[in-house]
Amino acid sequence: MTEASMEAISQYISKLFTKSRKRAKQSLVLPEGLCRRFSLAEIKIATNNFDDYLVIDHEGSCKIYKGFIDDCAIKVAIRRRNWMLGQGFKEFGTELELLGQLRHPNLVNLIGYCTDKHEMILVYEFTVGGSLARRLLHQDQHDPLSWKRRLQICIGVARGLHYLHTGVKHTIIYRDVKFINILLGENWEAKLSDFSLCKKGPPSLSKVLIRIDSVVKGTVGYLDPAYLRTSQLTDKTDVYCFGVVLFEVLCARRSVDMESEREQSMAVWAPACVEDGTINQIIDPYLIGRVAPECFKIYVNIVTSCLREDDMERPSIGEVEVGLEHALELQECADAAMRKDDVDAGSDQ
Repeated sequence: MTEASMEAISQYISKLFTKSRKRAKQSLVLPEGLCRRFSLAEIKIATNNFDDYLVIDHEGSCKIYKGFIDDCAIKVAIRRRNWMLGQGFKEFGTELELLGQLRHPNLVNLIGYCTDKHEMILVYEFTVGGSLARRLLHQDQHDPLSWKRRLQICIGVARGLHYLHTGVKHTIIYRDVKFINILLGENWEAKLSDFSLCKKGPPSLSKVLIRIDSVVKGTVGYLDPAYLRTSQLTDKTDVYCFGVVLFEVLCARRSVDMESEREQSMAVWAPACVEDGTINQIIDPYLIGRVAPECFKIYVNIVTSCLREDDMERPSIGEVEVGLEHALELQECADAAMRKDDVDAGSDQ
């Protein structure tokens, strides 16, 4: 990366914290006190000079470290972009700009950043549960993730997306909903992370259909076919990606498994399994007999509706959220009825 590019980064970050008097109503700034600027020396202390032993994950050109700040009193996650690859400047700025202002229980909390000496580093709250992908794909056979817990996690993701679509001044399309970007907090609450591909749209209260022209970006296996065809982003793009995640949660497998004989995305072949009645053959074996039939029917209907080819026929994320909450209620009722039957059976003996 050239000196000019790195100077542009510094100027861009400075602008985020500078409010022009002439354009006070239009400027987008980070509210004072919500985001902390770290020196590179502080980051090195927090990560023991970027010790590989503290690396907890990789994301493309990024390494994520477990770190400790404020005299080791606070555990954090520190994401460091590899600036030598000459990419990520725009995405880094986008994420810093957005997360410095957004606050929601189902979004990862940004603590601060560092841009000293060509660095592009973001500091987040530490999520003890790691990613949903890691938890489900490498789950302990003696401690698998229950179906009820999975539903609660999915509801949390839906709430986070609903907030981005309708709960802020301008609609934000996340654009990269996927297994690895869903982190799990101490009490299993879901938190969306990595906002580098987000796009800001028109005012969220606008009744005009949101369509944003955009260069197609995303992850193989999650890409919305309507977005691929038109290069236009809508809130239904996030709904489609989330539909893929919902199938991954049900099946405990990646959307695209490089080691599998299947070359198609789960978004293609899983709905086909639903249609031909073979869906039970691909779901997580642990869930067999543990999902209430009424809950399962509602859940599968939600997932398949999210993956409709025509984006106009997909539900809104708010409708998905309500549907998942209903599925959870049905599961809880079925579980309660089963416990009652067990108690009754025990008292009869």
